[in-house]
Amino acid sequence: MITQQDLHSGTVISVKGSVVDMQFPNRLPPINSELKAGDNAGVVVEVLTHLNNLTVRGIALTSTRGLYRGAPVENTGHTLTVPVGRQLLGRVFNVFGEAIDRGNVIEGVDRRSIHQSPVPLNQRTTSSDIFLSGVKAIDVLSPLERGGKAGLFGGAGVGKTVLITEIIHNMAGMHSGVSIFCGIGERCREAEELYREMQEAGVLKNTVMVFGQMNEPPGARFRVGHSALTMAEYFRDTERQDVLLLIDNIFRFIQAGSEVSGLMGQIPSRVGYQPTLATELSELEERICSTKTGSITSVQAVYVPADDFTDPSAVHTFTHLSAAIVLSRKRASEGFYPAIDPLKSNSAMLMPHIVGERHYRVAQEIRKTLAFYEDLKDIIAMLGLEELSQDDRKIVNRARKIERFLTQPFFTTEQFTDMQGKMVALDEAITGFERILNDEFSDYPEKSLYMIGNIDEAKKE
Repeated sequence: MITQQDLHSGTVISVKGSVVDMQFPNRLPPINSELKAGDNAGVVVEVLTHLNNLTVRGIALTSTRGLYRGAPVENTGHTLTVPVGRQLLGRVFNVFGEAIDRGNVIEGVDRRSIHQSPVPLNQRTTSSDIFLSGVKAIDVLSPLERGGKAGLFGGAGVGKTVLITEIIHNMAGMHSGVSIFCGIGERCREAEELYREMQEAGVLKNTVMVFGQMNEPPGARFRVGHSALTMAEYFRDTERQDVLLLIDNIFRFIQAGSEVSGLMGQIPSRVGYQPTLATELSELEERICSTKTGSITSVQAVYVPADDFTDPSAVHTFTHLSAAIVLSRKRASEGFYPAIDPLKSNSAMLMPHIVGERHYRVAQEIRKTLAFYEDLKDIIAMLGLEELSQDDRKIVNRARKIERFLTQPFFTTEQFTDMQGKMVALDEAITGFERILNDEFSDYPEKSLYMIGNIDEAKKE
């Protein structure tokens, strides 16, 4: 007679790195089931595919060290789950929802599966509200959508993480919602620094942090985004709050999926990525939306390999976003921080009926002026500024002042720059750009507009 335990028991038949094949003679566990393998059930495995009517193949979310052929496997009978609730605020978790901040163990909270279906289309709301970040270059030229998805695109070292931490800081000051920070495959050092900075800034009490770090197996990095989203959905649906979900870095999620795909023996697609890249990214991104109860606004850092924006990872991510903020290595090297490229960055929110006629007109005029200056740069380099007409010289002068006014000192970099951070209201920022475009600052030195908050801080020296 087969007991209930026999139905859920199996054995390991092969271990190849993080890939584990297991045999269940009585009942196959469904896809995405959580299995516990090893003598003390210490290895967590998630079922990814059924090989035949007896065998499943899964990916280990913990180290497979000590796992051997013939080791016992137990089917938990459910998918991976994480805790949800207000007790999570101010704490740091891993992919399993275990606290990793050396604090008290969280008990007596509900747990939810990390695999949730996206909200049906008829239950979503499509309001066109702007989410203010307090950063001039973003709010004026690429405004974020409340309940939308924004991407920070850039190569290594151009300031994606700094910009995300600044948005968290400003969010705590301007909005009363909950922030959830999800670190996918990033450096452990960054996680620890971010935790301390948020503690010092006093914003940790409204934040939940979830990490799947660089040194963890690809399975854990691949699922940590789903864990963070499940926590975010709880605050949106049950607590009826607006949530800011920050993901650093969405490319590492794609990279983890690529590693899992390779380990599973799937034939790679273009540029070596997994053939299921679009599907996996959609499963994550489609869960981020607004409902009648609240919204999830997402800001995602996107590493661009070798600064190549035609890379499949960047191309597929672009399709899900309502705002794309492109960080430029050239602007960073020139000392313009944040190093946002105003001509490549864009937002679906920048329309007259959403942001208003004045905001739209000023943003378009800024772009037009900077684009004209970009076209003239080669001529200026070869022949000098003196060869330009009087009108062209005025436009160049205007553009150079706009470039400098787009810079802003950050709160999160005060200890490195010795400059006090500034948060700029949208109306003040628009007024500043409007006055520069009207040549009110034509006789001011360029440096007077560099690294200031609102335009009134410019000094005529």
